[in-house]
Formats: sequence, C-alpha cells, structure tokens
Amino acid sequence: MDGIDVALIETDGDSLIKCQAFGSGDYEPALRKILLDRLSTPSLASTPPPEALVEAVTDAHVFAVEHMMKQNLISSEEVDLVGFHGQTIFHAPERRITIQIFDGQRAAHRLNIPVASDFRTADVLAGGQGAPLAPLYHRAKLGDVKEPTAILNIGGVSNITYCDADNVIAFDTGPGSALIDDFMRKRVGVAFDRDGLLARSGKSNEERLQNWLAHSYFKKAPPKSLDRNHFHDISSDLNSLSDSDGAASLLDFTVKSIVHARDHLPQTPQRWFICGGGRHNQFLMECLQNNLGVPVKSVEALGWNGDMLEAECFAWLAVRAVKGLVLSLPMTTGVPKPMSGGRIDYP
Repeated sequence: MDGIDVALIETDGDSLIKCQAFGSGDYEPALRKILLDRLSTPSLASTPPPEALVEAVTDAHVFAVEHMMKQNLISSEEVDLVGFHGQTIFHAPERRITIQIFDGQRAAHRLNIPVASDFRTADVLAGGQGAPLAPLYHRAKLGDVKEPTAILNIGGVSNITYCDADNVIAFDTGPGSALIDDFMRKRVGVAFDRDGLLARSGKSNEERLQNWLAHSYFKKAPPKSLDRNHFHDISSDLNSLSDSDGAASLLDFTVKSIVHARDHLPQTPQRWFICGGGRHNQFLMECLQNNLGVPVKSVEALGWNGDMLEAECFAWLAVRAVKGLVLSLPMTTGVPKPMSGGRIDYP
C-alpha cells in the first residue's frame, strides 16, 4: 500500500516485451488507513469489502493510470488493454479464498478501455495457491536461461522464481518487509526502516529467530504461498526487545527464511536478482549477499526496472488472459494443470 505502480508495455503476451512508459499514484492517507485497519483485523479482511471501499480503491487505480497517460501524452485510443491486480486484503488458498479489492467494470467504464482483472481466483478455485503470478513473466524476461538463477521479490512477503534450462519453480519463501514495516510503525512511528539503519544498529535474538524458523511453513514443500499477516502472531515475541534488536531480529528472519528456501530447489542458484521494495534496504542486501555466498544484485543489473516489474507483469498477464494463455503452472502455484484465468470487462 505504499503506492500504485503503472507501466505501459507493448507485448504479445509471450516473448515480445517492450517497456515504454512508467508512472505511479498514491492512496489518500485516509484510504490507506482504512485498508491497513482492515488488513490487521482478520474478521474484516476475510469478508467482502463494502461497496464504497471497492469504489475508492478502484478510482485510485484509475486515477493513477489516467495521470501516467496524461504525463506521457498517451490517449485512451492508443491503449488496447489495462491489467489491474487490485489491492489484496485476504489470501487463504487452503480455504479457496483470495480477495483483491477492485471493480473491473467500473474501471473499464471510466477509462473507456477494456480491463483485465481478478487474476488469482481461477487458480485458487482449481486448488492452486493463486500466487505468485510473476514467475512466467520473469521467465519470459530472462529469455534463454541455462544457469540456475533466482529472481527474488521482497515485498510484504518474499517470493522466489527459480529458473534453469528445464525448470520454472516459484513459491513464497517467508516474510519480506511487512513484519519490519509494521514493527516500525508501532515502535518508531515511521513507515519503514530506511536502509536498514535501525536493524544494523541492533543484534538479532538467536533464540527467537530459531523459534520462528521452526514454523512448519518452512519445511513444507512448494508450491506454497502466504498471506501478508501469516507470521503476525510473532509480534508478541518482540515486546521484551529494544527497537534496534527487534528490527535486527525481523530482518534476520527475512534473510534466513530466504536462505532456507534453497533446500526446496533442484539446484543451488548461482545468481540472485532482487526486485521489490526490499532491494532498497542496503543492510538487507548486504545480509543476503553474506548469507547466500553468491552474487546478489538488484534486477537493474539485468536492465530491468525493479520498481515497475509487477506493474509490467500484470500488463503482460492481461494480454495472456485475453488470449486464454496460461498464467500459472503446477510448479508455480500448485494448480493441478496449467491454468489461464482473469476476468475481462469492456467499456
């Protein structure tokens, strides 16, 4: 909920991918607070959101697209399709439930452009995890990859796409930045630990870390996925820790859970490329490098735009949805067979 990313790409939904323009939008502070409150209240998060909230979130996304088009002098006639992921507020694939706030018909009407949305539901209803959905895009962007390579997205949750000459495997590795961000808001009153400075000044609590890593999720074979608040109950373990030690322990939890993810891969990745907001955390990147023992770089080293990768991905997936092409695989979401999905709304 730090913002709404917008990317304009030219694509055939396959190997042709040309990124042309980027933009971003914001949630109004009051709307962000409503969403955060809903996320932190499980009984609310798991119920259908009120119509007014759906409209507000949809309109914020539409405004972000309109603003980007205006800034880049792009008319609606030049855009064939818009893919909107929406705002996830609840994800429980074991119950075959995933909730993304968004109204595709409202967006299509306002933009006067066809809209693809609701990318996860078909996968979840078929028994898949519904996440992550970026792996096929990562694979398409990487091209002909032979060396074991990992694309690691560190958002609220961390997820990995592993590619080699024969495989595409994906799953959520564990926490990303959500636990740290929530801790910072509660303890320090700021949105995040900039560059990991607070965590760097503290010491990770090894006893608590080992207890967290003993969670059954980390032993579970992929594909697997997490809700943003899956490890929320560990917050009580932080009460006796200082601000710096709490931040250090949570960052270490993110790093060590990523390291453990290697146990579920057919080969050890020789290269790691990091996307998502977490790659801006300098201390987190240093810790990953030290713990993984192989080159760890941001996806910019590949010539990618790490801030816009997911926006690009859902534009690409939108084209695949319209064409009825596959969005997920058994080894990316655990769906029984390769699945298409998405809902298309027209003006």
